[in-house]
Amino acid sequence: MVQGYNSSLPQRVGYGQVEINHVSAPRTGQVYAQLPAGSKTGNTFTPIAQLEQGQFLKYNYAGGFAGVTGDGEWMLVYNEEKLYDERKQNHKDFCVKKTDFTDGVIYPRLLKTNVGDIFTTNTFGGSAESDSATTSFTAMNVGDKLEVNAQGFLDAVSEHPTAPIFQVVKVYTMPDGQMGIKVQRVE
Repeated sequence: MVQGYNSSLPQRVGYGQVEINHVSAPRTGQVYAQLPAGSKTGNTFTPIAQLEQGQFLKYNYAGGFAGVTGDGEWMLVYNEEKLYDERKQNHKDFCVKKTDFTDGVIYPRLLKTNVGDIFTTNTFGGSAESDSATTSFTAMNVGDKLEVNAQGFLDAVSEHPTAPIFQVVKVYTMPDGQMGIKVQRVE
């Protein structure tokens, strides 16, 4: 348990963060970054408004998009951080927004997670509204199992879990001192 951390009130300030501890994708070439983030209905593409580090998207190659619907395996969002404002240089300050792109479409970098991969994150509870907004989420303990929910965020395992399944291996901190959860993919 992190010293001074009140597990009854878990929250994060700013956008979600992820710290890659032991993830195989960069070494195995399982990094995907060609498809736009959004959803399709017929021939109409609707882009995702923002993506935070530590969210998950399905890489739907046949559909031509990466999103929370459709076919494909859930993959971890891990974009290159670009912080142009010298006043905002923390991991919590970074989020990719469709307004940052000239065509209004995000092309995220996604990492395939494999059984045994380990990373630390605080991206739970949904999207943050800004780099200073507070987002609350459910308390977690070592041994708890997590799955990706319909919005692309890690959440407690449901009655009928779907892969990938992650396990909380340590209640920890992020590089900026905020509470974080170290997770390992177990299924």
